[in-house]
Amino acid sequence: MALSDEIKQEIQQSYREVLAGKDVRARYGQRLMIAEIARYMGDITENDGQRTSPPAACVVEAGTGTGKTLAYLIAAIPVARALGKTLVISTATVALQDQIVLKDLPDLKKHSKMNFSWTLAKGRGRYLCMSRLESRLHDEGNGDSDTMPLFLLDSPGTEEPGTRAFFEEMLASYGSRKWDGDRDHWPEQIPDDVWRQVTTDHRQCTNRHCSYFDSCAFFDARKDLDEVDIVVANHDLVLADLALGGGAILPEPENALFIFDEAHHLPDKALNHFAASVPLNSTRQWLKQLSQALAKMQPYLAAGTQGAKTIDRISGASRDVDLVLSRVYEEAEHNTGWEFNDERRSAQWRYPEGELPEALAELASESRIATANLVRHLGALADELQGAFDERKQHEIDRDTAEAWYPVIGAFHSRSEDQLRLWTAWTEQVDGPNKGKSPPPARWSVRQRWDHAEDIALFSSPVLADNLLYSRLWSRAYGAVLTSATLTALGTFDRLQSRAGLPAASRLLVVPSSFRYGEMATVEVPAMACMPSDDGFADELIKRLPGVWAGETATLVLFTSRRQMHQVRDALAPDHPDLIITQDDMSRGEVLRQHRSRIDEGRASVLFGVASFAEGIDLPGKYLHHVVITRLPFSVPDDPIEASLAEWVTQRGGNPFMEITVPGASIKLVQAVGRLLRTEEDTGRVTILDRRIVSRRYGQLLLDALPPFRRIIER
Repeated sequence: MALSDEIKQEIQQSYREVLAGKDVRARYGQRLMIAEIARYMGDITENDGQRTSPPAACVVEAGTGTGKTLAYLIAAIPVARALGKTLVISTATVALQDQIVLKDLPDLKKHSKMNFSWTLAKGRGRYLCMSRLESRLHDEGNGDSDTMPLFLLDSPGTEEPGTRAFFEEMLASYGSRKWDGDRDHWPEQIPDDVWRQVTTDHRQCTNRHCSYFDSCAFFDARKDLDEVDIVVANHDLVLADLALGGGAILPEPENALFIFDEAHHLPDKALNHFAASVPLNSTRQWLKQLSQALAKMQPYLAAGTQGAKTIDRISGASRDVDLVLSRVYEEAEHNTGWEFNDERRSAQWRYPEGELPEALAELASESRIATANLVRHLGALADELQGAFDERKQHEIDRDTAEAWYPVIGAFHSRSEDQLRLWTAWTEQVDGPNKGKSPPPARWSVRQRWDHAEDIALFSSPVLADNLLYSRLWSRAYGAVLTSATLTALGTFDRLQSRAGLPAASRLLVVPSSFRYGEMATVEVPAMACMPSDDGFADELIKRLPGVWAGETATLVLFTSRRQMHQVRDALAPDHPDLIITQDDMSRGEVLRQHRSRIDEGRASVLFGVASFAEGIDLPGKYLHHVVITRLPFSVPDDPIEASLAEWVTQRGGNPFMEITVPGASIKLVQAVGRLLRTEEDTGRVTILDRRIVSRRYGQLLLDALPPFRRIIER
């Protein structure tokens, strides 16, 4: 479907209307981005509705100030509507999701004649479950009630901060429609351990059988999904939907045009999503909770019934899992070369090339068989309980029992499936048909010590998300646009293509920025007596920093280590009272609020931050004039996934430092300096205190990948 004149006209007209309505001028990069996305979407098909081109993505790197959200909305909405496809916009963060829903889409509709509808999609775990809330209040009222089993699922021995009054207020707010049941819309932050008590997941939810189905916050929020033109989701939700086969939560990939904003996060999010872990002692504690739950449930099931027999089978399977886990723990404890870190009281061990020692591999195989047996019996009991909801059939279990126990057994079933994922990943053969073509999975274990306990957790993760994303997303999606300010590394898309498995036919574009970098900012590399690897580097930072920020009102100092950040802060704070705020002092929002407040009052403010402040914060205009990079942001060498990838690259004759570490550092460095200029009126400077950027061969590559600031380098 080459773009019709009508669609082209709608796009151009809408763009003109928005520019006029907001009284802003057209940006060259924004126009290029609109044209590229519209062209790409028009080339997907020759017949309306059927993809006739090979799988391909449209990848657009667009720096700060491009106005990329407006660009992709204006380009994609008319094309998606003409094709009859749902536009799924996916972001990395809830904050950007809310901005698109509450600001960008209403803004576009207000200033253009485009007619479109949209809704916000979040996972079930972001919404209140009325059944759980009622059970929670019932439990409070009955004290230690045998009839209320749900809170066997809470961790034993933890104090519950959620008071009865709090839960009653929640019920009243939801009942009076003052609150829509969305966790993110509650006036205060709800702690995770409190929220877990009043939400649910797909394994615990009885769906249409629930007595609260008609007033359910989650299903209420989902009603619009099939009707609207645009669904605003996030990467985690898209990946969760793909893991369920696609089309379970969101529209089917074949009927969706995806736009991934902040797309540089997608490969790592995919790895997290398909990773698995089992903490051995915690799992054995959990098996005790399962036994307690079964003992409480037993009286509700008549002897000799299918349900009662299944409980006996679960008890036997649970004991088998417990026995094999104790043997796994003993093997891992005694036959692993643990080296403890005094500071963290933990030790990590990575299995080279994903190869497990023979004894551990045999135990992993036993664990997989035992856990699969437990999963099967828990699933059978969940099915038995669900059967009791069908009022057309006679059933051995009464409905009240089923309603009380289905969520409990569902939660146990879900967690046992998570454990099975680890054992399945640990027993997959590394030397399959793809050996050498793609890296083997990363497998590692972590031993943690606390004051009165310790545990060993086992982990597995794919090393690259390329095959996962290609098979589940790119090959199925009707179309996909990826955009972000940082998609290239060292000037190419190679890193993203290999990590995200982008189709060969994908279109790649870097949109020029509207910023006049050379006039707006400088990048400065002062002379330093120490390199970051030298023992005296922290002392030199302490000595040099006050001179570096002298005369500035708003400075952000970025560290690669929390420990070093605190060390420097502790040394400097006494001589500079009411000047330094670290990102650990309070919540992120409060740190930024206090920083802005100081600037508004005409006082100086220096923010100390680590990686998360190098990417996600927005301090335009007077709120940030100076970004100080204390050290080049190379990734931590003990990350087991990165180490496994480096091992694979080395085996293939590559140089992991130049192929993995340097491109990764380049992206982080570009993101960090990107904090400085947020609008076309901003000015300022970047100071880099790590001399490797001028003294090492790779330093020139990192420097050249930065925006073209004016350079001031002391020799």
